[in-house]
Amino acid sequence: MHPIITTESRPEAMADVPGICELPLTRAVVHYRDAHELYRTGGRIQDIGMAVVVEGRFASAVRAIDLGSAEVKYLNLASELVILDWVYEPTLAHIRALAGPGREAAVTAPGPSDELRRYCFDLALRVLDRRGFSHLTRPTLLRIGFRDLCKDLDLHESTVVRIVTGRGEVTRVHLDYDANALVFHSAGPSIGRKVEVAIREIFPGLSVQRSATAVSGASPAWEVRFGVPVTFAELRASLLAMRRGLNHLFARFEPERFRSVEGLMATFGERATLDRFALGGEVPETGTGSASESDGTTAPGFEQITPMSVH
Repeated sequence: MHPIITTESRPEAMADVPGICELPLTRAVVHYRDAHELYRTGGRIQDIGMAVVVEGRFASAVRAIDLGSAEVKYLNLASELVILDWVYEPTLAHIRALAGPGREAAVTAPGPSDELRRYCFDLALRVLDRRGFSHLTRPTLLRIGFRDLCKDLDLHESTVVRIVTGRGEVTRVHLDYDANALVFHSAGPSIGRKVEVAIREIFPGLSVQRSATAVSGASPAWEVRFGVPVTFAELRASLLAMRRGLNHLFARFEPERFRSVEGLMATFGERATLDRFALGGEVPETGTGSASESDGTTAPGFEQITPMSVH
């Protein structure tokens, strides 16, 4: 055994290891996990967790542009990174041209242009359409769908829905994109009993349990598991069930705010980015299950949404 007294870079250190191939990630379209996000649980509302790598020669980290916000991300390769596809060199060159010189200095840059954001998001839609529905694209599709829901119900900087559930008590709801589970947590010492009861009533037949992964600095959380969708139709059905359920929570705890949101939805309609995908599996048009249409606490038609298979 020979002691190593000098620090080698990753390519040099692994160059003589059989079976190891160092592949530059430049031009890769990747799905990055929440371990790469420096923001609160759920991520930022502008991001979709899918990025194109614009500089990936080094072994420690890569520089990428999120295809939702068109903002620069530095992804640590020590964490999990999923490669979904690759873009052609002219596509990458066009992104760099739209980003303009000096975008490396992301802190001082004024921000991505609307043209760059539109191009990046269109690129994301094309890649997802080409890759189709699979276990690799499922978290990104769920995030895009839940992002629409958050923008409709509670637009702010995070992909989280906030509901005032009591005096001085705000319950935050985010989606676990890998488990397809709504996670409820409060800034207070715990979620009130009335909130727990409401969650169980509004999501009947689904698994409601304490979350195994607590949010840092927050009280114990509850999660509603919808099961892992194995088809695009099941994924859309679960998002529809989430929208109905959260509508009913708003109607119960914040009726005035719910009426305001309901009026906006009646006028402008709901965001439906997933309608732009040709992945098959249409979801029946059953309406949004508005809480004002029912005297009970359970969303109309919700009982038809059954738990999906869990792998």
